[in-house]
Amino acid sequence: MTVFRKRRGKDDEDLPGATSEEEADTAAPADDAAAALPAATSRDAGPYDITEVDDPGADGARVDLGGLWLPGRTGLEVRVEADQTTGEVVAVTLVLGEAALQLQPFAAPRSEGIWDEVRTEIRASITQQGGTVDEVDGPLGSELRTRVPARAADGTQTVQPARFVGVDGPRWFLRGVITGQAAVDPSTDAELVALFRDVVVVRGDDPMAPRDLIPLRLPTFPAEEATAADTEREPLEPFERGPEITEIR
Repeated sequence: MTVFRKRRGKDDEDLPGATSEEEADTAAPADDAAAALPAATSRDAGPYDITEVDDPGADGARVDLGGLWLPGRTGLEVRVEADQTTGEVVAVTLVLGEAALQLQPFAAPRSEGIWDEVRTEIRASITQQGGTVDEVDGPLGSELRTRVPARAADGTQTVQPARFVGVDGPRWFLRGVITGQAAVDPSTDAELVALFRDVVVVRGDDPMAPRDLIPLRLPTFPAEEATAADTEREPLEPFERGPEITEIR
């Protein structure tokens, strides 16, 4: 069973590697864009472009959130995070057991990936916060394993670990942030990695500036479930687990 909750979050511009200062991308066929990408961005095992999947929602395998089709898993909780001012969905977090994976899809140039640049920007941002960053070769390719100083609820100083992963696709880039147990012990990340690989990205044909967030939306539920789906909205705390989540049956 997949569970949904809507939460309010900071504007995505505050997130490392999420700003846009480049010229707008013009629409181009996805297959042409994919052919232009370097071979190193091969995604044979996912995540997938919408053009590579016959029916992303077949047999209820995935849920449509606009720019993303999310896979379902038994026990999976999905937190939809919205901007405090506009109400627009800016991120989706998948919670499975004691670990979480935040997902954000961004527009990218037709002929090159942006993950190399984004890693450099994230490293600089984490370092400025007094944190540490190690770049390693993980199950999804190059990733950043970070530790950021934080203050616990009781006022004591602590450190919050996170892993930044990313994959370049045809005119899009999918970024993930792994927190919880899988950030502390990477050997426990198999299920989250499988979820990341099973995502389908819908870039669309509209012109977008590289680094623009690909529009996301809340999933559509039957009328009788609307009340349960419209749960309270809360501030986004990317390194903390929120309250319990309302089930959508």
